[in-house]
Amino acid sequence: MADTALQRRPRLISALGSALQIGLPAATLIAMLAVIFWIRPSAMSYFGFTLLFKFAVPLMFAALAQMLVIMLGDIDLSIGSFVGFVTCVTALYLNEAPLLALAILAASIAVYAGVGLLIHVRQLPSIIVTLGMSFIWLGAAVTLMPGPGGTAPRWLVAFMSWKPPFVPLPVLMALLTALVGHLVIARSSYGAVLRGAGANPRAVERAGWSVRTIRCAVYAAAGALACLAGLTLTGLTTSGDPNVAPAYTLLGVGAVILGGGAFTGGIVSPVGTVIGALTLALAGSLLSFLQVPPTWQIGAQGAILFLVLAGRILFSEHRS
Repeated sequence: MADTALQRRPRLISALGSALQIGLPAATLIAMLAVIFWIRPSAMSYFGFTLLFKFAVPLMFAALAQMLVIMLGDIDLSIGSFVGFVTCVTALYLNEAPLLALAILAASIAVYAGVGLLIHVRQLPSIIVTLGMSFIWLGAAVTLMPGPGGTAPRWLVAFMSWKPPFVPLPVLMALLTALVGHLVIARSSYGAVLRGAGANPRAVERAGWSVRTIRCAVYAAAGALACLAGLTLTGLTTSGDPNVAPAYTLLGVGAVILGGGAFTGGIVSPVGTVIGALTLALAGSLLSFLQVPPTWQIGAQGAILFLVLAGRILFSEHRS
């Protein structure tokens, strides 16, 4: 009996850790919703949830892209600029020349994979390489579109304004994305290999997997998710803008860490990342409802993130 209890203890600690990773940001999200509903009861409706979370959708995809990179132990400082580049390509070409737009986006994803390959082969720090790529993506976006402009395709605008029955579109997309991410990253055998490539790449290589191929595939997947962020953002704003999403870089990092991720690699939670993205997106609405001046809102968002992370650290130390 004693041996059985000792065998169960690590699994129990792991389960408690996973619950803590998701539970704390979820509790923060619920608390913020409660404050908003107390201030504005009319927000507790289908229309209210749509307004509160519609701009969380592109941030959610950008955060998941950042999560894949952090899963490898890297960090991507180019996601915000890349999302802006995608909005410009979408607004300029997807409506009039869809094949050209898809070719540009596919080439962009291939460039993302090439960045992962370069970082791995040359053993370069990802923070420096992706910082350089951020200027490249921004320069390409400004070359295509010096300022806001273009027109989003009607089908894209219609999709982002679609009202499915019972569940608002942003909530539905968050649920589906979190489910797919959990099944692929946390539950599948291949997801274990992907996480292992960040936590213990030598063990993965000894098991017969190519870490170089894994890095290329993960960076390509991150590029694809960032493309989805740009597409959904264009559908919401109905135009392109090279400077529309610079905050997505650090907000994406914040969502991953808020959701239980770690910079050491191998420790990420797709469900927690989605909840973290929803929490950070809702923080702006909460501060507006509390009539916090716009000049203070960025600092207040940082304070909310700091408090939640501090609470997670305190709970982790207490559990230990």
